[in-house]
Amino acid sequence: MKSNIALVFENCKKKNRPALITYTVAGDNTKKISLKILDKISKHADILELGFPHNTPIADGGQIQGSSHRALKNGIKLKDVFEIVAKFKKKNPLKPLILMGYYNLIYQNGENIFLNSCKSSGVDGLIIVDLPYPENKSFSNKCKAKSINFIQLLSPTTSKDRMKKIIKDSHDMIYYISMLSTTGGKLKVSAKKILKNYNKIKRINPQKNLVIGFGITDKTISSLKSANGLVVGSMLCKTITNSLKMGQNPVTKLDKIVYNLKKKIT
Repeated sequence: MKSNIALVFENCKKKNRPALITYTVAGDNTKKISLKILDKISKHADILELGFPHNTPIADGGQIQGSSHRALKNGIKLKDVFEIVAKFKKKNPLKPLILMGYYNLIYQNGENIFLNSCKSSGVDGLIIVDLPYPENKSFSNKCKAKSINFIQLLSPTTSKDRMKKIIKDSHDMIYYISMLSTTGGKLKVSAKKILKNYNKIKRINPQKNLVIGFGITDKTISSLKSANGLVVGSMLCKTITNSLKMGQNPVTKLDKIVYNLKKKIT
């Protein structure tokens, strides 16, 4: 049986457009608002990424760190993250939801307990930023056994030989980090250069779904729409920050932004 993630990519390819993938932090700024955001933006986004809040991020830039800080300040724990996922998936069983975070939370919980919670709450995929190939092989296999997609990461510095191995070992989606930066950095590399690197990777195995993340905003998204999928995160976290500062409703604001992003790639 095909996964929800694989089905989304199939559907987007038929429509000749990339999958729109959004990233928000679980519990930003409360559990209730976080769930409302997911419900609202899922009408426009094809795949939802949900970060588990973390106080020592490696790849996250200032905007995502701000979101994590707000969630942690409100006492969000891993069990709350799974609660948000379960409530969302109950209403939206076919909408793919990917959890993104760091390995030490998984390690503290125990891999099997963590994966059981993923399975029972309805998580479709996992991106573990600091668990690289080949160290992730055992965990990736455990994910596969539970029909959870483990999403491998590639970057501009990944060698071709290493890329081939990672792609061979990948599940239904691979994430290409567009530039050497933390999230939310300005697109330092031209869209043309990013797509040139992207197409080189695609040639290794054209069947694999390869998405681009980092530096994608409403200004850059349409120039990258030949990719299988595009991830927008920091822009959304920044919108939540600004909405809260201005006393506005972040749910309404994000709904408009994600709707406009979708329009730019369809």
